[in-house]
Amino acid sequence: MTKSLSDKSWQYRQLNAVTPGLDALSDALLELVAQGEPIVAGTADLQYSNGLSKFHELCPERFVQFGISEQNMVSAAAGMAAAGMKPYVATFASFLALLCCEQIRMDVAYSKLPVRLIGHHAGISLGFYGTSHHATEDLAIARSIANLTVVAPADGAQLAAVIKASNDYPEPIYIRVQRGRDPAVYQKGTPFTFGKAIPHFAGRDLTIIATGSMVHPGLAAANALRNTGHDVGFIDMATVKPIDRDAILEAAADCRQFLTVEEHNVLGGLGGAVSEVITDAGLPVRLKRHGIYDEYALIAPPTHLYAHYELDAAGIEAVATRILRGLS
Repeated sequence: MTKSLSDKSWQYRQLNAVTPGLDALSDALLELVAQGEPIVAGTADLQYSNGLSKFHELCPERFVQFGISEQNMVSAAAGMAAAGMKPYVATFASFLALLCCEQIRMDVAYSKLPVRLIGHHAGISLGFYGTSHHATEDLAIARSIANLTVVAPADGAQLAAVIKASNDYPEPIYIRVQRGRDPAVYQKGTPFTFGKAIPHFAGRDLTIIATGSMVHPGLAAANALRNTGHDVGFIDMATVKPIDRDAILEAAADCRQFLTVEEHNVLGGLGGAVSEVITDAGLPVRLKRHGIYDEYALIAPPTHLYAHYELDAAGIEAVATRILRGLS
C-alpha cells in the first residue's frame, strides 16, 4: 500500500491546487492506511468538494460513495465502526449535523462508536447557495449530543493533526471544517490534543477566543489591536467540546473582558460554551458573543457575508474596539 501511495502521488498536483486545505483530509487518512490502520472513508456525492477523491483513487476498496443519502451514510458508518473499522465520513455540515442529527445521536453517539463525522463547508461559506446550505446551528446541535466530541480546525495543517490524533480516540467526533481555502495559521506537523486550547498570547484588556474559520481573522484583529497599544490576548478554542475550562479560567485570572468569535449562531456554540464555564465558576468576566445574531444568514458571496457580519479581520477588530471603548 505504501508503494502505491508514493507511486501515484504525482497525479494530485492539480487537485491540491483546487482544495489545498481539504486535501489534508485525504493525505492524513492515507498516512494512517500506510501504517496499517483499518481506515475507511465515505461521502455523500461530494468527494471532489471535500478532497476525498484522492483517497478514492488510491484506496478504492476502502471508499464508499453513498450518493445523496447522508442519513444512510451515518448509519452505515456506525455499522462499520461496530465491525472494527475506523470510518471517516464527510458531507456538507448543513446536511450532516442537521439532516443526520437522529442518526448521529442514536446510531453513533449513544453507542460511543468511533465514527469521525466531517462537516465541511460549514457556517456561511456556501453563502450564495442559500439557507439550505448554511450551517450556523451545527455546533449547538453537536455540542448538545452526549458522548460526541466537537472540534473545529483552523486550517489544513490543524485538520491533518486532528485526523491523526483521532486515530486512537475512543469516542465519536464531529469535525467542522470550511471550504479548504483557509489561510494558514499553523505549520504542518503541529501537534493537536483534544480538549486543549491553543493560547497564542495573553492579554489584560481583552481576550479574544475564536474557533475554526475565525482563528485567522481573529488573530489578525488581535495583532492589529496589540500594535496600537492594546493588551489583547488570543486563544484558539479548536475543541468546542470538551471545552478547555482551565484555559478559560487562566485567561480570566488576568482579564475581565472576553470576546468569542464564531462563524455560527451566537446561541449554543462557542460563545455559549464559554459563558457556561464563566457562569459555573462565578467569574466576574464580561463576555461578548460575536457571530450570527440568531437569524438566517443573507444570501451572498462568502466574502461579502463575512464583511457584513463583521466576521473578517476588520470586522472583528471593530467589534473588539467597541468593547475596549465601552461601547458594546
